[in-house]
Amino acid sequence: MKKSLFVPAFALLIALPTLANAWDGECGIPAATVDALQAKLKTVINLPDANGGIFKPNRMWSAIVDRHGVLCSVINSGNDPWPGSRAIAIAKASTANDFSNSALALSTANLYAPTQPGGSLYGLNNSNPFDPVLETQGTGVGLVPGGIITFGGGVALYESGKVIGGLGVSGDSSCADHAIAYRMRHLAALDGIPKGEGPGGTDNIAYAAVGTTPTGFEQPHCFPSDITP
Repeated sequence: MKKSLFVPAFALLIALPTLANAWDGECGIPAATVDALQAKLKTVINLPDANGGIFKPNRMWSAIVDRHGVLCSVINSGNDPWPGSRAIAIAKASTANDFSNSALALSTANLYAPTQPGGSLYGLNNSNPFDPVLETQGTGVGLVPGGIITFGGGVALYESGKVIGGLGVSGDSSCADHAIAYRMRHLAALDGIPKGEGPGGTDNIAYAAVGTTPTGFEQPHCFPSDITP
């Protein structure tokens, strides 16, 4: 008797890789570039003019993804940052990479107002979910974690006007997180963006006036000490 060629649908689903993980593997950003960027974390959190926020120096997680969303590196500043900020940093890096290209750069801070109820991008937070398996400390490098965060702390990484990945930092106020990410990227010379929706046509944070509702691509202030880097 001939064997049946029928294969249950669920078996095919198990056998086939998911689209989200299709690029899992080696980071597409040179290791030297990743290391040089991550080395800026401790420099920036100890800058004499500070970054605003709660802690001095700031207590941070920093994550880098490549253009395909593969997690290249996730580190912390070594001064007891919140464990929950690890996943947030990764998701911020993924978000900035996912929604920036050679025509327009959007930091995660720029996405705050349009993703609020009634905004043109309301519901964006429900796309590209973070893989909860990767919340475990020490996991995720070489995988595609996904995640969407729409407040400050994530910026795209640029070389020659093209996105090569994203940087996300988390561990303080979202305003301080943005300042740290923005400064890290600049010190690593990975900020050659073509155009943005922030001040001066950049992807810098645009603060709404105190007491007003953020519109356009603005984010609310966190503290009176907030800065625009």
